Amino acid sequence: MSIKEEKSKLRKKIIRMRDELGPEEITRKSRMVGEKLFRLPAYHDARVVMFFLSFGSEVDTRPMVEETIERGKIALAPKTFPESRELVPSQITDWEKDLTPGAYNIPEPRREALRPYPPERIDLLIVPGVAFDPEKKRLGYGGGYYDRFFQSLKNNTPLVALAFELQILTEIPSDQWDRRVDLIITEDRIINGP
Repeated sequence: MSIKEEKSKLRKKIIRMRDELGPEEITRKSRMVGEKLFRLPAYHDARVVMFFLSFGSEVDTRPMVEETIERGKIALAPKTFPESRELVPSQITDWEKDLTPGAYNIPEPRREALRPYPPERIDLLIVPGVAFDPEKKRLGYGGGYYDRFFQSLKNNTPLVALAFELQILTEIPSDQWDRRVDLIITEDRIINGP
């Protein structure tokens, strides 16, 4: 089985497992993840934080985005352009007014609320993923949006993944160009190993 086929099979399995979590469990565990994020020095020191906007059974980032705005930080969210497979960071100031379901039904900035922000000025990037391992390898959704976006950041921008413990595997298949994250936060722990 090729790495591509292995990744695809693994994605389906983990998403199916994650989808079995109930809404209350997702809310409770997401709150625990958020509390750990807010205690991170990298979050505390960041002025500009870009979040992925959750959908389905992902860790719920909405309360974290709203809290970040309340704390006076600049909160960014990705606007996707499927034709070029590009992510454009956009400042959001109000979840209800600024966002609408976009590509793949994921919330994203409305065209009229688009406030592009330079990627090189991002201090902390909160990244999505289907699965991770203790080596901090990331299995994304397969679109390559974030892999391309990582190249536009400053070299030292921390990449923090938010996940449920069930998304942490012993090892995930990876290609040599796959970028690892710097930290993984789950409801149970912070993984910042090797």
